[in-house]
Amino acid sequence: MQDRDRYFTPPIPNGWFQIATADEVEPGEVKPLHYFGKDLVIWRSEAGELSVLDAFCPHLGAHLGHGGKVKGDNIECPFHAWQFGTDGRCSAVPYAKHVPRKARVEPWHIKELAGLVMCWHHAEGEPPQWDIPDEIPELDTDEWTDFELREWKIRTRNQEMAENAVDSAHFHYLHGCTNMPQSEATIEGHKMRVYSGAGMSTPRGPIDGSIESLNYGFGLSLVRFKGLVETLNVATTTPIDEDNVHVRFNFSIRKVGGADTTRGVGAAFIAELKRQLEQDIPIWENKIQHEKPLLCDGDGPIGIFRRWCTQFYSWPEEQRAAE
Repeated sequence: MQDRDRYFTPPIPNGWFQIATADEVEPGEVKPLHYFGKDLVIWRSEAGELSVLDAFCPHLGAHLGHGGKVKGDNIECPFHAWQFGTDGRCSAVPYAKHVPRKARVEPWHIKELAGLVMCWHHAEGEPPQWDIPDEIPELDTDEWTDFELREWKIRTRNQEMAENAVDSAHFHYLHGCTNMPQSEATIEGHKMRVYSGAGMSTPRGPIDGSIESLNYGFGLSLVRFKGLVETLNVATTTPIDEDNVHVRFNFSIRKVGGADTTRGVGAAFIAELKRQLEQDIPIWENKIQHEKPLLCDGDGPIGIFRRWCTQFYSWPEEQRAAE
């Protein structure tokens, strides 16, 4: 079965998605990227302004991310030295008397959040229709650790991964959680809050805990765990192409006791979450997505979740007409 045949939804959703971290790109640096099935270039001007553009020069098609150089506030094409500003407009052609009026590389809307570079994608090229937060409260204090990153490339799509948050039964049967948490979902436009009580196993026996996730579309989730140790996971899932996603878990732990205690407890908890996600991967990579799944009363708010999901797609006309 072809991957495209496994799903009924359009391949790449609309929304905000992580494409880099701010510290990956120094002033004067240029890097190629590939997300959303497109070639992109991320670069930072000598003054420090970050920019993401379509990768190919409109002149003769050179890739700006391979050999392109930063010259002041512009990126210079490696082929004929055409220069483009952070807004994508061509500012100079060194051997021409006039810059062609249509000389422009498409710019992408970006925003930095806690050091993560978030990029707006829309299948029809529409500008941002909703926003993500400007800051994350926990990270504005010294009570929480710096991010610890775990990342994966997975052959699945965003909605399939996001559905896990409301799939109550799988926590017990796939991950071995001591109870089957009941998830409660609340919809707030482009945001969805999911709360689950969760029993956690410890060397001293099970303890009560909770998981609360605040999802901004399919690309950004702020997941807060309480129980053995308070943990924040800034989870991002970005489409690489129609078949694969880049998943990043950025963990921060609330400091407890000394640094060694925090590190030890945090490492154990992060390892458990990593174990659970890697149990999910063979399921995601080999399942199909039923348009009308057969659900039962213990499954959790999957129906609410599915209705929320529809707003993040540019549906083909024939599917819009059928709704």
